[in-house]
Amino acid sequence: MDLMPPPDGDDSAHGASAQGASAPGESAQDDPVTGPLAERADAYAAVPLLNCLLREVAEPVEPGVYRLRTSGRLLRVRGRRRPTGPEVHADGAWHPLTHAELVKLTAEELRRRTGLSNSELPAEMIDSRDAVAALLAARARAVPPDDPYLRSEQCLLTGHTHHPAPKARGGGPAAGWLPYAPEAYARFPLTLLGLREDTVVEEGDTSALDALGTAPPGYRLLPAHPWQLELAGPELAGAFADGRLVRLGTTAFDTWPTAAIRTLYAPGPDLFLKFSLDVRITNDIRRLWRHDLLALRRTDAAVRAAFETYEGPPAWLSDRGYRTADFAFEALAVLVRDGFGGRLLPGATPLLAAGLVEGFDGNPLDGAADPEAWWAAYLAQVVPPALTAFARHGVVIEAHLQNTLVAVDTGGTPVQALYRDAEGVKLLPRVSREAGWERLVYCLVVNHLGEVAGALAERHPGFDPWPAARRELARHDLPEIPALLASATLPGKTNLLLRWTGADGADARYLPLPNPLRGT
Repeated sequence: MDLMPPPDGDDSAHGASAQGASAPGESAQDDPVTGPLAERADAYAAVPLLNCLLREVAEPVEPGVYRLRTSGRLLRVRGRRRPTGPEVHADGAWHPLTHAELVKLTAEELRRRTGLSNSELPAEMIDSRDAVAALLAARARAVPPDDPYLRSEQCLLTGHTHHPAPKARGGGPAAGWLPYAPEAYARFPLTLLGLREDTVVEEGDTSALDALGTAPPGYRLLPAHPWQLELAGPELAGAFADGRLVRLGTTAFDTWPTAAIRTLYAPGPDLFLKFSLDVRITNDIRRLWRHDLLALRRTDAAVRAAFETYEGPPAWLSDRGYRTADFAFEALAVLVRDGFGGRLLPGATPLLAAGLVEGFDGNPLDGAADPEAWWAAYLAQVVPPALTAFARHGVVIEAHLQNTLVAVDTGGTPVQALYRDAEGVKLLPRVSREAGWERLVYCLVVNHLGEVAGALAERHPGFDPWPAARRELARHDLPEIPALLASATLPGKTNLLLRWTGADGADARYLPLPNPLRGT
């Protein structure tokens, strides 16, 4: 069962367990333009767009009512953490907004606010909504994975909670990307290529790639994401024609796309592989960019060193190396990432933190009878490694929801945190301490703890998660902590304005949000 924000505005059920079956009354034949499926797609797509709109360009007037700062128009929504049912006030009455009308209203407000026009972002918002409709139809016919870890990676139908178009897939037809969509419970074999030895470029430990198949003499094995291979076809035609590349079939096993879409997990060899993908997903074209690959070993080594000196169970899934072709450095790049072997505590089950927020069958949040004890255990696992890496080693890990795995014991209690993705890591003094701290606070506190705290509090009305978070943060001897706990605000990333103004995806900009840690 897919999770839709309840139409009555009580979002306490959002994030409840899912079974993967179709909802009552839903069928694969539902019209994605009209009918129940369309209504559900509109509701899903409205949630993150409304979160952006209300955070970045509106101010609260009364519970559920907001004023758009530039135009002065009034907007009413139901629910708080997952707003839905938008209505605009005009001619003395409230008028419901379809998703398309919400996109139009958002574009008008942003044009007035910034003085800039942007036709690309509204198209992405519509594409994101249409992608949700396609995913809902696909999920009605699909079966979720048996493994709870894979279910947690593939449950993100809403996705990024504060992005205007989190499910946009580049505007292409759904038939081109659905076979590779984690939200549709996809799994598929990798395409295997032979790369002529004199064209190979690699760095770090890529030996795991050679075990995926057999390359002919004079060639090295290069796995490829089949979707990327389709997208990069014209760029690679000459290399296939002259023999620099040869096709070798596919792997004998399936891989599973994770929440990151272009990062796949192969359970058999226990290996993560990250590929280029020439599609805009949220803020960026998801290529493995040359400058990031060239910096990879230095960055990953710094994080590994930080975690190796830490006493306790947290783990870093190392980006241990990459392999590519000199004639298609970015297009054919594949990054090799550690699996769980030797890193996961015995008997523990890893789960994606973002999945805890979105909801899946087996979500330990649903079974947390004592929210205070569960939350204290969660904080004790995820907070210390991130703060210690910053304080002792000048390493800013990107500890947001999609880069954090939380392992739980058989009772569902958090016992370990695992972090991933060296590409998003920042190192001091390459960035200033102030900028690094702001990024860490946004990723760890706003994006991560804020969302998990909200999901837990929904399940346990009256439970306040912030005193425990304050106590956990206060245990750490960083000069920035007292100011964080006393500050009236926290930094919130402005993804809507970033995309509207055409800023680089890595150029994070923040606005002040009320700080729930203050005075608790």
